[in-house]
Amino acid sequence: MRTVLVGNIKGGCGKTTLATHLATAFAAEGSFVAIGDCDRQGSSLNWLRRRAPDAPAILGLDWAKEVGDPPKGLERLVIDAPAAMHHKDVEALIEISEIVVVPVLPGAFDEDATARFLERLSKVKAVRKNKRVVAVVGNRLRPGTRASDRLDGFFGGLGFPVVARLRDTQLYPTVAARGSSVLESTESRAKSYAAEWAPLLDLIIGSK
Repeated sequence: MRTVLVGNIKGGCGKTTLATHLATAFAAEGSFVAIGDCDRQGSSLNWLRRRAPDAPAILGLDWAKEVGDPPKGLERLVIDAPAAMHHKDVEALIEISEIVVVPVLPGAFDEDATARFLERLSKVKAVRKNKRVVAVVGNRLRPGTRASDRLDGFFGGLGFPVVARLRDTQLYPTVAARGSSVLESTESRAKSYAAEWAPLLDLIIGSK
């Protein structure tokens, strides 16, 4: 089973967007996929309730109170982590994951929080010994703006690779409202946004 943890201590940075998109990418493979929603808000589970009955199946696991055992036969697990995580909780989730995806938005507050989270990650034994892959994703970027330019400078000082850069678009809330993703969208405008996911998907799916 391949397990991907999507996490950051900063709320509102797009963890659920990344988690649901990764789940749809796994589902498109025909894999037995689940999202473990560890956030009390239950955003990923709510997204699943809006999903079309004929869409590729994704199982929802309510792990808000406690991380449970994945069902037998599960092939792909995406964990949507809450923003408020203690160090021991971070370590516990990393222990059951192979890849940690860290979304970050442009902005000083987001950069500061992400820097603290990455510092925390760097102290986890499995990460320190390169037994876990950590991938940073720039989210809701608006190329040419000061905030995005500043984020580029922030990326330059990280000790972890920036794997993908996702532009801001109203298409994301549009597809989320119907329990879908830009990767599944048939709209012509979705094609260029879906292409921005390729490096991250290559890392996660291509390195099976």
